[in-house]
Amino acid sequence: QVQLVESGGGSVQAGGSLRLSCTASGYTYCMGWFRQAPGKEREGISCISRRGFTTYYADSVKGRFTISRDNAKNTLYLQMNSLKPEDTAMYYCAADSIGAGCDLDNQHFGYWGQGTQVTVSS
Repeated sequence: QVQLVESGGGSVQAGGSLRLSCTASGYTYCMGWFRQAPGKEREGISCISRRGFTTYYADSVKGRFTISRDNAKNTLYLQMNSLKPEDTAMYYCAADSIGAGCDLDNQHFGYWGQGTQVTVSS
């Protein structure tokens, strides 16, 4: 089975940047990032197709976050710029090992990481 491990979270001031990484142990098709803040439902942030030609961003992060992947390293990235306090959440990496599609429907992702915390202070 596919295992995913996130890293790169931390605490930053508003306007700062962080880069999250997610390393997969097996073959993956679409991969994505989700987040969940206390008291909130899990929110899809971004996803990217196997070869990186198709990407999708939630309106809340569009223009500030950039998703990318390096298949040679089996690693997914999320570059987060211009961070806001409302970006504070646990960030989760997800992967689809079936190849059925690529969007932010969390039901399409069969594998999930344990999460990495991002905290943005004002």
